[in-house]
Amino acid sequence: MARTTTSRDTTGPSAEAAWVAKMERLRRRVRPRKQLRICDDDALRTTVAVAEKSAERARFLAEAAPDDERAARHAAKEEAALQAARDELDAASDFLTFLALPRPALEDLIAAHPPTAQQAEEGAVFNPDTFPAALIAASSLDGMSEKEAAELLTTWSTPDANALWEAAWQVQQETRIDLGKG
Repeated sequence: MARTTTSRDTTGPSAEAAWVAKMERLRRRVRPRKQLRICDDDALRTTVAVAEKSAERARFLAEAAPDDERAARHAAKEEAALQAARDELDAASDFLTFLALPRPALEDLIAAHPPTAQQAEEGAVFNPDTFPAALIAASSLDGMSEKEAAELLTTWSTPDANALWEAAWQVQQETRIDLGKG
């Protein structure tokens, strides 16, 4: 019987060992996560935005004049102010974290929420009335139930509900693979 070769076993045992090690690394990859920040303090969000711009300007000036110690000190001061503003915003925020589901689990979830006939005619691949809450719950690392997700989707403002849905959906679409140069 002729032996079938693959590109990975053409150079002998060391190539096979390298493949086994690579496959183990591929199996251990962590699935993508996405965090949604929820903060109702507009003043804190504005403070961070202003601090980011100030720190960026100070960094630019310090980089443009590397021998200017005063510019360097100012940049360091602005960076510290930015970090303090971010820390304050973090303390005032709640975070929801979502994890990408394994492909079969996502496909099963979609199949469990088929579109109605009318939705399918409009091109939907899942029921937009039931699937979002199910996906949010299934991908939530915080333990959010489907009932809780549905509650938030119906009681939050449209932009906030959309952000919740998008966080759970976008992490399912995130890729960390690059096809590279051909």
